[in-house]
Amino acid sequence: MIILQDITYLHPNRDLLFADLNLIINKHDKIALTGNNGAGKSSLLNIIAGNAVLSKGQVKTDSRPWYVPQIFGQFNDYTVAQALQIEDKLQSLKEILDGHVTSENLALLDDDWAIEERCKAAFAHWKLDEVSLSQKMESLSGGQKTKVFLAGIRIHQPEIILLDEPSNHLDSLSRKLLYEDILSSRKTLLVVSHDRTLLNLLNIVFELDKGDITIYGGNYDFYAAQKALESEALNQALKNKEKAFRKAKETEREAVERQQKLDARGKKKQEKAGVPTIFMNTLRNNAEKSTSGMKAVHAERTTAISEELTRLRKELPGIDKMKMDFDSSTLHKGKILIAAQELNFGYHDQLLWKEDLNFQIKSGERLAIRGGNGSGKTTLIKMILGQLEPQSGKMERAGVQSIYVDQDYSLIDPALQVYEQAQQFNPGALQEHEIKIRLNRFLFTKEDWDKPCKALSGGEKMRLMLCALTISNQAPDIIILDEPTNNLDLKNIEILTAALNEYEGTLLVVSHDDYFLKQIHVAHFIDLDEQA
Repeated sequence: MIILQDITYLHPNRDLLFADLNLIINKHDKIALTGNNGAGKSSLLNIIAGNAVLSKGQVKTDSRPWYVPQIFGQFNDYTVAQALQIEDKLQSLKEILDGHVTSENLALLDDDWAIEERCKAAFAHWKLDEVSLSQKMESLSGGQKTKVFLAGIRIHQPEIILLDEPSNHLDSLSRKLLYEDILSSRKTLLVVSHDRTLLNLLNIVFELDKGDITIYGGNYDFYAAQKALESEALNQALKNKEKAFRKAKETEREAVERQQKLDARGKKKQEKAGVPTIFMNTLRNNAEKSTSGMKAVHAERTTAISEELTRLRKELPGIDKMKMDFDSSTLHKGKILIAAQELNFGYHDQLLWKEDLNFQIKSGERLAIRGGNGSGKTTLIKMILGQLEPQSGKMERAGVQSIYVDQDYSLIDPALQVYEQAQQFNPGALQEHEIKIRLNRFLFTKEDWDKPCKALSGGEKMRLMLCALTISNQAPDIIILDEPTNNLDLKNIEILTAALNEYEGTLLVVSHDDYFLKQIHVAHFIDLDEQA
């Protein structure tokens, strides 16, 4: 069980993330923790893991959690054994077996005589046979580092497991292993992830927003359906309020016009009757006061409605504010853009693929390149782009406009400001105010226009890239995406998904996220594992 009692936490940048937060997580609960970037998901995991200092309150757990972090740079100088917190125990076991049976060694070992066997079994489970416990963490790939910490679950056998984006660097086979472990686990799980296949394996969703947590009793699909209903209700409330605002303004205009006509009519009657000037002035002042008072009453009503409109619009999800009006590719559907015949590539006279590749990419198709780490996905992309030539076979390319989007969104120039970057994609057809309207549509307000691109998050870079593509006169014929969801939260994945589903050109994607591939309607695959 995990109990959070009145916790208050200040982020190191002095932002108040949580104030008097209370939460209970029951034993054996499997929980997905969702929320936008910056909501404090990783901070909450660190608090529960005991890695963060609270300003107030306390965290109670019935056992020590095992934490798999999202970022591993802090462990680069550690050995694998040190990162797994087992170095002292293994050293004590070695010394005891060598005859140095001291009270200190026995205390450190704590009767854990099977520690070495569990390490071997855990490493074998995660296909880490090539990794040694004495190896430095900095020598490992991102996927290997993740699997080392996941192996720690089998080594330490904790009752509470905290996972922060555990599938980020894993290939498809490793993800399947992770899914199987989560399904079979009887432990208490709290998981932060944008991998919706993984999230659907968990039976409770906690949504973290503005320092508070809302609980949804179901998996991610249930949560998404509930959020869709909430969004629909919000949009309907917004439409109703806009209608009420227009009606109130119309009523105000009609009432003022009616009063002005009555006042004018009364003035003519008084003039015909020869009413003295001093009395006429009094009547005019009274009419003006009457009209002014009526305007004030209506203004008060329309102001209240306007304020409610502003509040509702702020609550709209970002995706509902954006319009992805991509132009269509000029190529006709079915035109062969890329044709690979008996294709292969080698490093140090060693061919990448056991069997040569043969495939075609046609205009309007949606394809994915699948393969484990080291299967040659990046090499194949470079050949498709013409940056590498095959060692054997040939690659024929039609004269098409393509855009390559890597997982770091390197299309975005860190030396430029947001507005300058958008302007780079403007062929001269749009004026400055039109570009700024587009930026606003993609959630870049006036305060963001001068922000340096190097300060943008992954999600912000993705939104700026989409904005830039809509500023261009013509959409690219082919978009190539390399692990596009790795650095995005769920909201930004939804934005990217919506944009890609409006794009009518050719799409080639490298991704281990099967859910994402299904959402963007990928229909064909180039499988490299079968060729490895």
